Amino acid sequence: MYLFRLALASLANRRFTALLTAFAIALSVCLLLAVERVRTEARASFASTISGTDLIVGARSGSVNLLLYSVFRIGNATNNIRWDSFEHFASNPKVKWAIPMSLGDSHRGYRVLGTSQAYFDHYQYGHQQNLQLAEGRPFATDPFEVVLGAEVAEALHYKLGDKLVLAHGVAVVSLVKHDDKPFTVVGILKRTGTPVDRTLHISLGGMEAIHIDWHDGVPAHGAGRISADQARNMDLTPQAITAFMLGLNSKVSTFALQREINEFRGEPMLAILPGVALQELWSLMGTAEKALFVVSLFVVLTGLIGMLTAILTSLNERRREMAILRSVGARPWHIASLLVLEALALALSGVVAGVGLLYLCIALAQGYVQSSYGLYLPLSWPSEYEWTLLGGILVAALLMGSVPAWRAYRQSLADGLSIRL
Repeated sequence: MYLFRLALASLANRRFTALLTAFAIALSVCLLLAVERVRTEARASFASTISGTDLIVGARSGSVNLLLYSVFRIGNATNNIRWDSFEHFASNPKVKWAIPMSLGDSHRGYRVLGTSQAYFDHYQYGHQQNLQLAEGRPFATDPFEVVLGAEVAEALHYKLGDKLVLAHGVAVVSLVKHDDKPFTVVGILKRTGTPVDRTLHISLGGMEAIHIDWHDGVPAHGAGRISADQARNMDLTPQAITAFMLGLNSKVSTFALQREINEFRGEPMLAILPGVALQELWSLMGTAEKALFVVSLFVVLTGLIGMLTAILTSLNERRREMAILRSVGARPWHIASLLVLEALALALSGVVAGVGLLYLCIALAQGYVQSSYGLYLPLSWPSEYEWTLLGGILVAALLMGSVPAWRAYRQSLADGLSIRL
């Protein structure tokens, strides 16, 4: 114990250098733990983007591509699905509910989703959480009503009753707009931290209405134009949709229905399990995730090397101090132990300060990160894995501290009580 007190007194005597070294270690520890927290929560948030859905069905392509455009609103479908194919499987005895999805348009860079009331009733995210409205109501009988995701409403400053015009295609800047058929904002969803926040939701009838006077991807002109009032009185049943989601009565029938859809003779379709496709997609992103973690480990290593450099640099200046310690009865291994304890004290103070800095940063940025990026960073005790990382840092500090300790041990034996400078 007296050696530890002596180590603390020695560090106090060099307090400025010791504080800088401990601060460098604290920053590196904070970065390492922050990266680990973000990695863990990002994986959990990614996996909970959609829940409660047993199958996602789209035109035959790849499972990742289908997941990207149907759930994350990234990319486009290779083809559409006929409406009668959707009705065929929506009425299947194994199916409890079905959500049709029609994509292809946008508004100022945000994707538009055409769907039905079933979307608000059955779509779930996170841990079986249903969508909830912050304001207003879902779209009803009028095809020209829109429900905004939280991010869309906040970023574009929309409120209930505002009018907006959708654009054809998914470009941020579009030259072709459905300006003859404006939509009215009737609802704004609560924030979910998923792609729902970045989506405008309209009815399938609304999606059909804005394209009812389009032919081969080109709008009609002059007498061929159909007004919004005329469209309201027309049959707006869609001919095709982009994809649909299915919830089944029994999980046992999932694989049987998946095989039935994949072998459907009416048209080529693909049914995927969302959880499996999410894991496949995450594995593609795993390299960047691991690279970020490795970079943070190197930052910690840099902090520990800085500590080693500071102790080694002070060795020659402290040879007289060590000779005095020898004169009062200290043995060479006492001198070596003193330097090891100094390294441990610096690392331990850096780890404690780093954990404290992490919690301070989480407390300050928790709300912003959750609202902006959909990541919830909890103020919880370090996990078992994080304790392992912190323990590894202390062990590494002890190993690095043994280098100057060995040098001091050798110098102490060579110098004795006479110092050769």
